[in-house]
Amino acid sequence: MKGQEKERKWRVSDIGRAIVNSLVAIAKGQFILRLKVDKYFLQVVWTFFLFAMFILFGLGVDVTLSKVENNKQRLQELEILHTQKRYELISLSRRSTVGRLLKENGSQVTEPQKPAATLQE
Repeated sequence: MKGQEKERKWRVSDIGRAIVNSLVAIAKGQFILRLKVDKYFLQVVWTFFLFAMFILFGLGVDVTLSKVENNKQRLQELEILHTQKRYELISLSRRSTVGRLLKENGSQVTEPQKPAATLQE
């Protein structure tokens, strides 16, 4: 049995040792080399870059959609305000209504007796 190696049995303590070795390798920057995937490093970096871009794009879409919803709500409020102001303007556009409101408020302004004069050169 001298020429033959003994087969090593798996133990629970091997898990802890593997985790510690992996953490040490990560700290030293040797983890990818220990896994022997260094020839795929560019593909791994590209994949992480693509995932980061997808996440950022998704966040940008969410922000844009929330702005659109806020603007829709604000636009609806402004349309209601516009409708109210338009109703008030239409009701005040009659000369008799304006004259009555001026008298009620004690204003000296009245409707002109003669049309305005135009200046010509």
